[in-house]
Amino acid sequence: MSEETAPADLSRRNVVFAGLGALAAGVLAACGGGSDETSAAGSQTTPTTTGATTSSAPTTTATPTTATPTTATTAPRATTTTLAPTPDCVDDDDVTPAQTEGPYFKANSPERTDIRGDAAGTRLRLTGTVVTTSCTPVARALVDFWQADNGGNYDNSGFGFRGHQFTDAQGRYVLETVVPGLYPGRTRHIHVKVQAPGGRILTTQLYFPGEARNASDGIYNKECEIAVTEAANGRNGAFTFVLS
Repeated sequence: MSEETAPADLSRRNVVFAGLGALAAGVLAACGGGSDETSAAGSQTTPTTTGATTSSAPTTTATPTTATPTTATTAPRATTTTLAPTPDCVDDDDVTPAQTEGPYFKANSPERTDIRGDAAGTRLRLTGTVVTTSCTPVARALVDFWQADNGGNYDNSGFGFRGHQFTDAQGRYVLETVVPGLYPGRTRHIHVKVQAPGGRILTTQLYFPGEARNASDGIYNKECEIAVTEAANGRNGAFTFVLS
């Protein structure tokens, strides 16, 4: 190799080496720069899972719901009103029928509600009211009872099974007695006189339903039957006197 040729070859090699060095430097620079971008891009596209994530999604704050009280619909209760006893006076056109006094009435009987005393017989408690034809109770009405005893006998020497009383402010009366006995020609009955204060006297008789002799008794009147129910110690009866 000549001296002229050697420098030329050396220059060519230097150029090649310089080019290779520049290329390597470019590659290294490119690799180093790409790593930084990738790192930066990764930090932008991949959010850190912190409280920021919660803030990025709109947070819905639940508004407290106030429960509306349900009002139960309850039917109004019926008001219970206590009324005074109403007389059993449906047909106010009909007064209690008058009946014969009979031969055994005695005036001036004792004032009492119990005419039974210690006498034998089926106990009878008779209750009721004295009213007008308009069903108005008659207070202080005189009610005078007399009857035969359990054996069908009247006390004509004394006042056995005889007594009078006065109705209370509501026209009520009560009589403690026994079921009267039978005697020839008559069915079971109780005599009574009723008089409102200052009014006329009603004389009548009371009868028992279902008695065999009712059909054959010429004085018997069904309108004068008392309502009878059985009781533990005897019978209960009820009758309303209607005065004209």
